Amino acid sequence: MTHNSFRAKVFHLRGGLWTGLYLLILLGARPVWGRVLPSLLLVAIGQLLRFWAVGCIQKYRGEQVKADQLVTWGPYALVRNPLYVGNGLIGLGWAVLAGPWVVALFLFSFALIYGIWIVPYEEGFLRDKFGERYDEYCQETGRFFPVAWPEDRLRGPYNWATVWKSERHSLWVTIAGTVVLLSRFRW
Repeated sequence: MTHNSFRAKVFHLRGGLWTGLYLLILLGARPVWGRVLPSLLLVAIGQLLRFWAVGCIQKYRGEQVKADQLVTWGPYALVRNPLYVGNGLIGLGWAVLAGPWVVALFLFSFALIYGIWIVPYEEGFLRDKFGERYDEYCQETGRFFPVAWPEDRLRGPYNWATVWKSERHSLWVTIAGTVVLLSRFRW
């Protein structure tokens, strides 16, 4: 199996890998009441970032890497992967509630899965499709962390219907995952 076909497989399995990360967090959870508020804030910010990002791409996301256009506005003006940053914030919120060693395990796993396998695979697709325009975008926009605050690109087309179609499942998973994790106070 070539390195790129391995990344393609990891991309295809990203939902299952996310579930695996969640189960590691859940099983390792030793919640403390003092961590509930910061945890919930991270989860809420992550989900809101996902809503913002999905509304900007205006197309239902699926199991294949695809893009009709290079989106460089909204959260995509700040980072190239706002959906994954949103996932990271949600997972980090869950991990914060779970405890310090779970935070370390989550950050390592997230960096490996998204930073080394999934995102480079997607970026290869985008580079092939959009060429020099994508390379310029990469130079001015950080992968996971903002390198600039381009106010002129924070606004752009937005579609709530896409958010509802694409993100309602993610929202329910986030809510259910958070509730189950909070239930760890009882068992």
